Order: sequence, then C-alpha cells, then structure tokens
Amino acid sequence: MEPQLNAQLLSKMASTREPLTLAKDVQRAIELLDILQRTGEFQNSKLAALQKVLQSDFCTAVREVYEHVYETVDISGSPEVRANATAKATVAAFAASEGHAHPRVVELPKTEEGLGFNVMGGKEQNSPIYISRIIPGGVADRHGTLKRGDQLLSVNGVSVEGEPHEKAVELLKAAQGSVKLVVRYTPKVLEEMEARFDRQRTARRRQQSQ
Repeated sequence: MEPQLNAQLLSKMASTREPLTLAKDVQRAIELLDILQRTGEFQNSKLAALQKVLQSDFCTAVREVYEHVYETVDISGSPEVRANATAKATVAAFAASEGHAHPRVVELPKTEEGLGFNVMGGKEQNSPIYISRIIPGGVADRHGTLKRGDQLLSVNGVSVEGEPHEKAVELLKAAQGSVKLVVRYTPKVLEEMEARFDRQRTARRRQQSQ
C-alpha cells in the first residue's frame, strides 16, 4: 500500500473515534472504499459495487427508517438490545413492502392550519390507512414529500398498521411541533380500495331505495 494512501486510511479510521450517526458512518465507509480502490490491492469491481449500494436511494431509505424507529421504539435495556429490536422492526417494514415501494420517513411541521392532508381506511373497513387527499396549498402540499396514495405505517413511532381509522386521526391530532410519518407509496391499492368503497355505497343506496 502506498504511504500516502496508508496515511489517508489510518486518518479515516482514527476519525471514527468521534461520535457517529448512521449518515456519517455510511459516508465514512464510502470514503474508505474509495481509498481502498486507489491502493490497487483489492478487486475494485467488488469495492465499487459495495460503494454503489451504500450510495443508493434504497440504502438511504433503509437508514432513514432505521433511525426513525430507533428514536421512537419503546424498548428498555442496553443499546445492543435497542439496536437489535430496531433492526428487526426495520427489516419487517421492508419485508412487508415487497412488491411495492419501500418505506420512507416524512416529517412535517404541525401548525395551527393542520397538516394539510386527509386519511381514509382502517381496521373497521378491512383496509390499510391511506393518504387520500393532499389539500392544495396546505402544509403537506408545500413540503411536497407526502403523496396521495401513501399508505400510513406509523405516526411518531406508533404503528397504525391494522389499527382503526380513529387511532391514526388521534395520533395526528396529538402531535405537537412536528410529526414524523413512515409511509410507502402504493397508489394502485388505494384506487382498488376507493373502488370497493364506491361499490359498497352504491349497494347501500340501492337497498335504501327498495
């Protein structure tokens, strides 16, 4: 290994003594991989492939969901126990999204004007809870990070999967300052759910008219 590259590598390793966040940790790993590729002592194609994974949108999404779960998970015990529980919850969230968009974290400020979106669905309707409408000009619309068709997975660390509609509404109303949502984009499922609700409403009207 060339002396200059060796010094750079040692410097990067020494800097890991500083407090780490996952974002910094991933960035340091990317920088170390770049240095290792320049040494010529390793198979660059594999190092480049790993570097590409760490720089991908998917890796960023996993990191964001992991950080959100870690901050909000209600687990007592050592940091290792908390990290293990967070890892399992993150894997479960992504496994549940197979065939759909991956989960992502959306943070919105909570103001007097509200959050600027509506939700529909819930356990009592035998459906997930979805963002059914983004109010034009509202908070969610101005931030542009939330979409109609996003399935709501959790609100400030509290899961709403398989929960009644009212629970999601109460959690959103109780949020102060800001609200962190874990969502995943599945618009086709929302369209199917809305079509089912329309059929049910039509059937009820027919029954009432008889």
